[in-house]
Amino acid sequence: MVDSSQPTPVSAFASMLLAPNPGPMTLDGTQSYAVRFPGHDSVVVVDPGPADDAHLTALAALGDVALVLITHHHPDHTAGIDRLHDLTGAPVRAAAAEFCRPAATGHPAHGTDAGRTLRHGEVIEAAGVQIKVLATPGHTSDSMSFFLPDDGAHGAMITGDTILGRGTTILDFPDGTLGDYLETLETLSGFGDAKVLPAHGGTLPSLASIACAYRAHREERIAQVRAAVELIEGGRAGAEGPAAATVAEVADVVYADVDPSVRSAAEHSVAAQLAYLHGEDHR
Repeated sequence: MVDSSQPTPVSAFASMLLAPNPGPMTLDGTQSYAVRFPGHDSVVVVDPGPADDAHLTALAALGDVALVLITHHHPDHTAGIDRLHDLTGAPVRAAAAEFCRPAATGHPAHGTDAGRTLRHGEVIEAAGVQIKVLATPGHTSDSMSFFLPDDGAHGAMITGDTILGRGTTILDFPDGTLGDYLETLETLSGFGDAKVLPAHGGTLPSLASIACAYRAHREERIAQVRAAVELIEGGRAGAEGPAAATVAEVADVVYADVDPSVRSAAEHSVAAQLAYLHGEDHR
């Protein structure tokens, strides 16, 4: 069992601190990461997590926080931004400007543009490490992943909710789309055996392996949704009322055994799959 009060080393450059917010959607809790070259005084924090003071105080105590990075906008990743900013003065960077914060007065980055929005393909150098920024939409439109190319033999990828340590992620449709997600999985599969550092559910040894498994799972779900639509619509051909299968009807077939606590998430995924099949999920 992970001790949520202490950082757990998970790679040569990264340690994980588990937030105390377990639940059906967060699994054991949100995994915040502290990244630095071994022995370096400063640290980069990825995802402050929820607004839990003990968790945020523990993150602030890990070293001189040079920078805070955000994988995406969901509250279990972002609600702690302002408290961590108050504690450390560190600039905060995200894909969405509303979650960015400038460095506070007295912080080494004060007066620079360190709080600007993240850009796909840029390379950040902080805490003695290189961090390559990747736009990886699908779970949400603003999802970002962070590649540490020198972290171990194959590097390591912090994936937020794009890849989870166990189970599969939801698509927060209409913000997240299946078309985007399939392209993201193709991108991530090109990083070979990079270690996977997700925001929930532990870690995984090979990014390419799990990305390919996720892709196969999505293709299977697409086939199931297509078959369910044909079954539902075929069963009422010629009857009065709407002909198109609804999200709830398809979810009843495809996710018949899903726990009620995650039924809403299942319907989000069905909505994304239907939009994809109808060619309606392009931005």
